[in-house]
Amino acid sequence: MGTPRVAIIGTGMIAAAHLRAARDAGATVIGVLGSRPERSREAAARWGVPTGYPDLAELLAARPDVVHVCTPNDTHVDYARAVVDARMHLVVEKPVATDLADARELAAAVRAAGTVATVPYVYRYHPLVREIRERRRSGELGETLLVHGSYLQDWLLSPGASTWRVDPRTGGASRAFADIGSHWADLAEFVSGERFAAVCASTSIAYPTRPAASGPSFSGDARGDRVPVATEDIAVATFRTERGVLANTVVSQVSAGRKNRLWLELDGSLKSAVFDQEQPESVWFGTEHGATVLRRGEGDAAVDQARLNRVPPGHPQGWPDAFAAFCADTYAAVRGEEREGLPTVDDGLRSVEIVDALLRSAASGAWTTIGPAGGGEGVMPHARPTEEEVPR
Repeated sequence: MGTPRVAIIGTGMIAAAHLRAARDAGATVIGVLGSRPERSREAAARWGVPTGYPDLAELLAARPDVVHVCTPNDTHVDYARAVVDARMHLVVEKPVATDLADARELAAAVRAAGTVATVPYVYRYHPLVREIRERRRSGELGETLLVHGSYLQDWLLSPGASTWRVDPRTGGASRAFADIGSHWADLAEFVSGERFAAVCASTSIAYPTRPAASGPSFSGDARGDRVPVATEDIAVATFRTERGVLANTVVSQVSAGRKNRLWLELDGSLKSAVFDQEQPESVWFGTEHGATVLRRGEGDAAVDQARLNRVPPGHPQGWPDAFAAFCADTYAAVRGEEREGLPTVDDGLRSVEIVDALLRSAASGAWTTIGPAGGGEGVMPHARPTEEEVPR
């Protein structure tokens, strides 16, 4: 493969982000597929893309090198399976499926096909995330004692705000955690090296009803008849890792003034480290004798930080750069190159396993195991026997 030929399924905000990132990573976007032929044509004209496909069959017949699936959650698995069955490489938005069984089947299909399938957990691609990770791996932080943080937004703070994501039929049974908490959990496991084994969680809904809207996300107040809300606005989760380390996060889409505040802290026996996604050009390191702030590109950068540093220090990098770096690594993998830290469909499956366990824990009030078994058995913090979970 020379210049990657990419097709995009979806025409909304996140599809536009994929378009920009794919182009920034050196791909040629050959076409786009919308929910209707006219939407395909409109998006193609708006984005300067040669082809607006009338249907999925036409897209697959064009044989792009990579297909990006950027559609509402309930459609991810069907589009992804069609791409995999056609033996094409895939980028699929999270959640890879709204059902755990479907996520497992998709991951198995990818393994059987031998194709590349990645999931855009792009926060891994902030250079200073890799700096913290390397310092943890080298032992600079000492033994990990605690992992904690939050992911806060305010775009659903108004009781009049709504979107297709609020409807469990399109967004899935979890909203706030599946949408943004999944990013925090992926980043926490990736940076800390800890694997979550069990979760105890609570969720809440800010408003019992919202407008019955089907419009785009982040679009402000909606209008129309109000319908009951069944998916969470807030989730608070405590995890215990396979090594017995505690981790905790607060996830909210109703926190005023917070636009995209993903905060991750690792507290080690020698040093703590903090990454704040809204301030991605610096990280905080603390010891019992004081604290320092490290800026991107300063000092002896870790190899992976240096690889992802696209511009000199003082010229800010952000989320679009991280997204482009993720796409570049995906296309490198399609060429047969190894790229450490590239999130694959197996990481997407892992995320669905965590979301599934979190929902079961919130319904039962019990510690709940996370993992391939997915049996729903409750576990206490030190793996002691516990009462059966209450069925969902």
